[in-house]
Amino acid sequence: MSKNVIVIGGGIIGLCSAYYLHKEGHQVTVIDQSNMDEGASYVNAGYLSPSHIIPLSAPGVMKKGLKWMLNPSSPLYIKPRLDVDFLKWAWAFNKSCNAKHVERSIPVIKDIAVLSQELYDAIKKDENFSFHYDKKGLLMLCQTEKTLESEVKIAKMANDVGLEAYEVTLQELKQLEPNVSINAIGAVYFKCDYHTTPDEFMKEMKNFLKNAGVQLLINEKVKDLEVQNNNITKITTDKQQYKADEYVLAAGSWSSLLSKKLGIKLLLQAGKGYRINTTRNTGITIPAILTEAKVAVTPMNGFTRFGGTMEIAGINRNINKVRVEAIANAATKYYPDVKLTDDEKNNVAFGLRPVSYDGLPFIGKSEKCNNLTIAAGHAMMGWSMATATGKLVEEIISNKKTSLSIGMFSVSR
Repeated sequence: MSKNVIVIGGGIIGLCSAYYLHKEGHQVTVIDQSNMDEGASYVNAGYLSPSHIIPLSAPGVMKKGLKWMLNPSSPLYIKPRLDVDFLKWAWAFNKSCNAKHVERSIPVIKDIAVLSQELYDAIKKDENFSFHYDKKGLLMLCQTEKTLESEVKIAKMANDVGLEAYEVTLQELKQLEPNVSINAIGAVYFKCDYHTTPDEFMKEMKNFLKNAGVQLLINEKVKDLEVQNNNITKITTDKQQYKADEYVLAAGSWSSLLSKKLGIKLLLQAGKGYRINTTRNTGITIPAILTEAKVAVTPMNGFTRFGGTMEIAGINRNINKVRVEAIANAATKYYPDVKLTDDEKNNVAFGLRPVSYDGLPFIGKSEKCNNLTIAAGHAMMGWSMATATGKLVEEIISNKKTSLSIGMFSVSR
């Protein structure tokens, strides 16, 4: 049965939800507070990465975060503040940083990421989308034996769940990347990963949805949601009011602010990440993570992107120049011939990624609102999990059996 659905949030998760809902015959409206051309969906590394099987809340992360608080250029920064929501998130995040949680999370992260790859393939083929999409894998470049050993262990975990990954020597690295000098002692190569140029996919998806009759309402902020008898009856924006049969909350880092109005506590925080682009030829052809520096490198269509940092400091638009400089320095440290210019650094952009307390997204119905489906909290994996998340949202709203088990993504966990 066709339903009228409002999707709150026009990032990659919201648009993929709208896509699958439309394909199933539902009437869809997407509302976004921005112009729908900025933020995490546009500045991310473009990875479709089943390799990222370890959740952010892994053993030792909080300890590192506390240590790195004293380092202004560290890749992870958790700003301490007397905010109840932040303190609850930090407490829950710390409790999740354990080996048992990692073990339980690996197969579900792998499954949703692999399904997403398959669905990106299907969208490109079925809709004839024109966007840069490569299947070249991902290199984890290492400069220390300790880090290399750790990455080899992760590769073995990946092998155990059916992903192709293996260690490569420095000589093999030179054969893989013959046109750029690399300063590393070795690497792990995840052949299972793909990459894209995010702007291109977002443009194609928005054009498709518009042409298909999906309403995309930009620069419109949701201010309130009215609930009666455990159902949302209407939403109020800064422009007007809307009613629908079903609602999807896919507002990224703003999702918890809106869910709070409904009495739903989503433990998530905004995690800021930066990107620097260079249109100069770097010689880099395979995406890479500069492991010790936690910087992602992606050869995109016409430029190379360097991205990094996870800055848990609330929702703000401040740009930390020290962290931007750290990304640029890491690029040169691993690729000695790559030197990012002041102009390139000044053209930095950022995105706010919604970081859940346990490194897994919230996907599912809310117990407090029968006609609300939540899809948020994907952190750095939003791009990798987007199409599968959109598919799951459609299946939930259409009362179908979901393609994957979503128990670990439960909103009430």
